[in-house]
Amino acid sequence: MPRFAEVFGAFLRLGLTSFGGPVAHIGYFRDEFVTRRKWLSDGEYAELVALCQFLPGPASSQVGFALGLMRAGWPGALAAFVGFTLPSAVIMLAVALGAGLAGLTGVIAALKLVAVAVVAQAVLGMARTLCPDGPRATIAVGAVLALGLLAGPWVMIAVIVAGALTGAALRLDAGAGQGGLHIPVARPVAIAALVLFALGLVGLPFLAGQGAGFALADSMFRAGALVFGGGHVVLPLLQAELVATGAVGDSAFLAGYAAAQAIPGPLFTFATYLGGLGGPAAALVATLAIFAPGFLLLVGVLPFWQALRGAHVVRAGMAGANAAVVGILGAALYDPVFASAVGDLWQFGFALACFIALQTWRMPVWAVVLGAGLAGAAGLAM
Repeated sequence: MPRFAEVFGAFLRLGLTSFGGPVAHIGYFRDEFVTRRKWLSDGEYAELVALCQFLPGPASSQVGFALGLMRAGWPGALAAFVGFTLPSAVIMLAVALGAGLAGLTGVIAALKLVAVAVVAQAVLGMARTLCPDGPRATIAVGAVLALGLLAGPWVMIAVIVAGALTGAALRLDAGAGQGGLHIPVARPVAIAALVLFALGLVGLPFLAGQGAGFALADSMFRAGALVFGGGHVVLPLLQAELVATGAVGDSAFLAGYAAAQAIPGPLFTFATYLGGLGGPAAALVATLAIFAPGFLLLVGVLPFWQALRGAHVVRAGMAGANAAVVGILGAALYDPVFASAVGDLWQFGFALACFIALQTWRMPVWAVVLGAGLAGAAGLAM
């Protein structure tokens, strides 16, 4: 089987089963590509997650794009994006064209509980590898406390920066468990990606008056270029771009956002729904435009980052940043993953059973998702 086909199959399955939002996706990816397929180490994976958290855009989709690029080159990057995005994009287009999610309340509740188990397993596994000593464990706990005390889209980036500075100051041992991330991107390609990013950000506003398609692409590209801190932050940006200008009604906007949170895959396919209100062609424009900035920036910084990371002080900084990433995942395990899914002791027990199935019985994620979905359909997760 060609490698790009392997990548497409893996990400298509994840696109069909990865409920729970961006943080849960990080857990699903780790289980699939670090634990099961062993495409990279925990250290390499955490380094990639930290890098994508620094950049604007959909962090989990950027991680997936980079994993596909690392595994199978540019065809693999495209295969990862299409495989992971296609299921939710199709669902969101169907919702925009009049379909609904009625009757799936129990299934959705069960799959949100599976996400609790997946993220908990990811936090536990990454903590064992990336927080093996007192200083790094303290950085992780400090990250949780900072996220609990402060609010705003920049807090997550500040926490990672603080972890990196602490790691560098303490000269943390960046040996065992800290991978050497290598994703092949030539510098001319990186520079071209950064130029395209700048052209999109500066040039699309001048084309916005030339037609509805250009105006939609401009709004979506700008939103994708300015989103820090996860997919949920895109809500106020798109609301300002589309609802405040009268392009989309407030009730239709909120209905689509609710649907986006109830389905698997990237939250950015909310853009597919917003474009789909104007038809399938507009849905395609909106989808490509909102994802493009994050991918262009990632491609643009990769070769420069890989040149920098060889210095010991940078490796020590990444050891601290990786510990902070563990803390960020730990905080997100509580809110929004646990807080939005678990409402009583029965649901806590359901999530715990899913965790035991994954951690102790070593059941594959797809099997736990399938079993939980069937239980939810029977009303056992409410």
